[in-house]
Amino acid sequence: MKFSLHVRTGRAAIRQFAERLTDEIESVGGSVVDDPDIVPDLVIAVGGDGTMLGAAQSALGWDVPVLGFNLGTLGFLAEADPGDLSGVVARLAAGDYQVEERSTVTARIGDRSATGINDVVVEKIDSTRLISLAVVIDGTEFATYRADGLIIATPTGSTAYSFSAGGPIVDPGVDALVLSPVASHALFDRSLVLPSGATVDITVTRDRPVRVNVDKTGLGHVREGETVTVTRGARPARFVTFRPTNFPTLVRDKFGLD
Repeated sequence: MKFSLHVRTGRAAIRQFAERLTDEIESVGGSVVDDPDIVPDLVIAVGGDGTMLGAAQSALGWDVPVLGFNLGTLGFLAEADPGDLSGVVARLAAGDYQVEERSTVTARIGDRSATGINDVVVEKIDSTRLISLAVVIDGTEFATYRADGLIIATPTGSTAYSFSAGGPIVDPGVDALVLSPVASHALFDRSLVLPSGATVDITVTRDRPVRVNVDKTGLGHVREGETVTVTRGARPARFVTFRPTNFPTLVRDKFGLD
């Protein structure tokens, strides 16, 4: 079995854990590959949610599952406990796991496109000036926002930037997209939960250019009169799990709720 490792850099403890992980993989007859032309059977992230997100992007491109060891803070996306390293690797080698599919989101600007696990963010470039964005949903005019930006998040991404902007936390089992304004100067500043099959067209309506990021990676700039189209991604992300996910319990534990 071939594994691709995505390891957060800069911390000695994480580097040492990754070395132990490599040894464990080799001890069960597996191998770690770092050649982008070789498609692994599974991608493993070692770090926090940021590392996991990058690993999930690579796994999405290869259409293989991803697993995370959480050595960060919240670790919403990570499944594995670092303290059970040997047991986790043994279960992976034996195929003793399930794969959970989660919806993705795609942004298109002209002939350019990118697909994300978490979100598409359309945001201002000039920090001192609001932008104006006209939103059309499934061909119907919805609203024009004067705001710092708009977020279109998947349920997986609902615990990330969307949550910080006041959006709802959505169970990944719900097939939806969440549209949330960022610092909106309007009476209506609430999030909108849409079916995952919705098409959201966002057009810049003032001479203030914006940038479009997909999972924090820049897709490009959009100027007045230009549109970014957001839809559900064609391919789901695939996450390794060892047990059925109880989302309310996960939220309670990650946020330390009583």
